[in-house]
Amino acid sequence: MCASFDPAAPAGEPFRLAVQDALSAFLTDQQATLREIGPELEPVLAAAHDYTSGGKRLRPAFCCWGRVAASGVPVYSAPLIRAAASLELLHVSALMHDDVMDHSDTRRGLPAAHKRFEAIHTAQKGAGSAAGYGTDIAILLGDLLLVWSAEMFSGSGLDPIRLAAATPLLEAVRTEVICGQVLDVASQARLAGRSCESAVDLADRVVEYKSARYTVVRPAQIGVSLGGGSAILQQAMLDFGSPLGRAFQFRDDLLGVFGDADLTGKPAGGDLREGKRTLLVAHALAQSSAADAAILETLLGRAELDDADVATAQRIIETSGARTRVEESIEKGYRQAVAVLEHTEMTDQGRRGLLELARQCVRRDT
Repeated sequence: MCASFDPAAPAGEPFRLAVQDALSAFLTDQQATLREIGPELEPVLAAAHDYTSGGKRLRPAFCCWGRVAASGVPVYSAPLIRAAASLELLHVSALMHDDVMDHSDTRRGLPAAHKRFEAIHTAQKGAGSAAGYGTDIAILLGDLLLVWSAEMFSGSGLDPIRLAAATPLLEAVRTEVICGQVLDVASQARLAGRSCESAVDLADRVVEYKSARYTVVRPAQIGVSLGGGSAILQQAMLDFGSPLGRAFQFRDDLLGVFGDADLTGKPAGGDLREGKRTLLVAHALAQSSAADAAILETLLGRAELDDADVATAQRIIETSGARTRVEESIEKGYRQAVAVLEHTEMTDQGRRGLLELARQCVRRDT
């Protein structure tokens, strides 16, 4: 079996290195085009290399193991790895835009793209607003990565018939993740989901379209399509991926409030400072006393929250029962996903790889 397709380590180091090699090669191939346009693009390409380094590589992994579930490990895996790696470019594109909208200062242990280019503007004594320049270039970097993700997928070298069959799924995930982000922004701005019940419903839809479809469902379905899998297996990936993708996001939500900064690479309580109206927060507001809910409302979205403020918010969320409820939702989603895999016909290697990916999605502290 190819070293990067080990069901016991479906997103292990060999797999991640294979994805990284594919990304690095693709970006290096863009160098000649950007040089022809002008040297001003060199910092942009350098940033693309930096922000596509590292990460869990879950989306490429679900794509590849969806393909394995449909038709086994490919004899020649390089084209599949390239196609799957294109999903990582899509992911990093979204991260660049997210960091601007969330006013995040860091990304993967580095200054966020808008902060990186703000610093370049300051160092080179550019005209106008350094912050505005940083924001503008970060948005354009995200746009460029989005364009490149489509180019990398179509130029992966896979059978054109298989690529054509998978393309509608790729188009769907691009639409869904952007629309999910619109819902998220509307939620944070309190332009939607103002009542407790509607807030929970809105948070639930954000999770489905911004996380579950984007992280698990569509990547796995793209993989199944690339492997010529059946409609039944495609439906199984939806039935598997929706509860698992939700559980994955719920774990992220818990880590965003209660996570260890040394492990997550983000400040404790970062989601609180960004004012994220997650399902965890929605449950806490709905289940807390009026006094605690009012306090939590005042803390959400305050960039200057100190450790004491974060501890207060954590206490309110904990005592409301929201943390326990979300943990229960994670376990329920995980068990639902596992049950789908156990009762769906697919290759044994694919089932084992997807089961391990499911475990890694929820049993984690980063």
